[in-house]
Amino acid sequence: MAGQSRKWMILVATIWIQAFTGTNFDFSAYSSDLKSVLGISQVQLNYLAVASDLGKVFGWSSGLALMYFPLWTVLFAAAFMGFVGYGVQWLVITHFISLPYIMVFLCCLLAGLSICWFNTVCFVLCISNFPANRSLALSLTVSFNGVSAALYTLAYNAINPTSPELYLLLNALIPLIVSFTAIIPILRQPPFEPLPPDGVRRDSLMFLLLNILAALNGVYLLLFGSNSSDLTSARLLFGGAILLLIFPLCIPGLVIARNWYNRTIHTSFRLEGSGFILVDPDELELHKGMLAHEANREGYQLLSDDVVQNPVKTVAVEEEDSDESCCKKLITRDQLEGLGIEHSLSLLLTRSDFWLYYITYFCGGTIGLVYSNNLGQIAQSLGQSSNTTTLVTLYSAFSFFGRLLSATPDYIRAKVYFARTGWLAIALLPTPFALFLLASSGNASALQAGTALMGLSSGFIFAAAVSITSELFGPNSVGVNHNILITNIPIGSLIYGFLAALVYDSHGFTGTKSMTSESVVCMGRDCYYLTFVWWGCLSLLGLGSSLVLFIRTRRAYQRFEQARISSNINDS
Repeated sequence: MAGQSRKWMILVATIWIQAFTGTNFDFSAYSSDLKSVLGISQVQLNYLAVASDLGKVFGWSSGLALMYFPLWTVLFAAAFMGFVGYGVQWLVITHFISLPYIMVFLCCLLAGLSICWFNTVCFVLCISNFPANRSLALSLTVSFNGVSAALYTLAYNAINPTSPELYLLLNALIPLIVSFTAIIPILRQPPFEPLPPDGVRRDSLMFLLLNILAALNGVYLLLFGSNSSDLTSARLLFGGAILLLIFPLCIPGLVIARNWYNRTIHTSFRLEGSGFILVDPDELELHKGMLAHEANREGYQLLSDDVVQNPVKTVAVEEEDSDESCCKKLITRDQLEGLGIEHSLSLLLTRSDFWLYYITYFCGGTIGLVYSNNLGQIAQSLGQSSNTTTLVTLYSAFSFFGRLLSATPDYIRAKVYFARTGWLAIALLPTPFALFLLASSGNASALQAGTALMGLSSGFIFAAAVSITSELFGPNSVGVNHNILITNIPIGSLIYGFLAALVYDSHGFTGTKSMTSESVVCMGRDCYYLTFVWWGCLSLLGLGSSLVLFIRTRRAYQRFEQARISSNINDS
């Protein structure tokens, strides 16, 4: 029982880490000031945003570090990288020191790398302590990464709402403080104990409760995250947000009370007739997995007791019709026969499904991330500079809701079963709508609505991507394969951001120049009109790619669901 309580303490610690380490989402809150202090162009500012995203390219280094060092050392290495990366930028923006542009670029790169290391630590903790419910654990904790900007905005309003550079100081200090707070439960990890089926179902109820608490947290941040009317009220609101993050500590107490509940109430109240399927160990994901994180920390890998080791089988295209259309060939050629079959790197790169998935992510979630990086300049160009923190909070809160919604397919599959790639296509729908809305109107309401839709869509994609990668290309290879997938983030950040910066600077000459530096400040709808149109067209390409991916993988998902239903019938 003590071990069960400790694993929930670890989950709460993971939530704290994720909630305060999504520091790249608040870049827009101080980017205009950083641009002014450095006296750089919009293109050069875009490169600084790209530097933060380049951490994704080097994310594999955290896995390598775990092969030689204990988990807690990787956690603190991430904290100190962020402390140095953001701390030096804070010294620059407050004029304590002066550094050349290349040094600031390297600081952004170091700060971005720290986020990847934090994420790796959280993934390892979730998988090792919740092997049967790992998808729910990952979905829940990754969701809190989306509220970081809202939490930092609350802290900013509670301390000094007139100093945008405060964001950088908070980005440097808070993750380090949270790491010290989380170290105790991490050092006291319980040994792995396989749970019986009823234990897994009880754990899933805990996750349902935690998701409800998380939704309340998101609503709170959405309603009060940018309230800065009064310093005292801002401090009270920030204290309320921290209290909501502390509240999940009640879960260990619920674990202790669970036995009493089962003995006295559960016998007369059962969930078999519920509309939810709350994670049966024989059907969740594709394999029952656990993380072997040895005491000597020599390495970590996902183990599976039912992984199919046969080579990848594909559905052959029937050659009966010689006049088969190109569209039909695109749909049927080299289809996946089943889910969860392991893909090596060389095999992955030859799969049509992977490249469709890559384009979907590249033209979907990545555009949303680049939009958030440019949110400060977008607000400024439309005369909404005073509402920048509100917009950052809005994007953050809706990104959080999108991440929470990514767990919906696991909860409603008893009533509605739909391939996860189909949910991905649905999640992409708000992106082109938001971008064309922003292109057609420059008023405050359109800006807020577009920002909310972009956050909702990209948040869902970011959270669902790990599960989709695991299902399509194998759970044991997800560490490598998913890192290959997210290389599109720095590439997209560079291309999309560069496109936006060129349009911005080209119209800057018709706007005004900053009086304090040589950087150009563009004002008016033309600053981002063409950017929104181009991004919208590209997002339609991503939507089309996601639909093709859904059609190609639908058969594999149907086979998996039929096998699950047959297994349940046989067991009963």
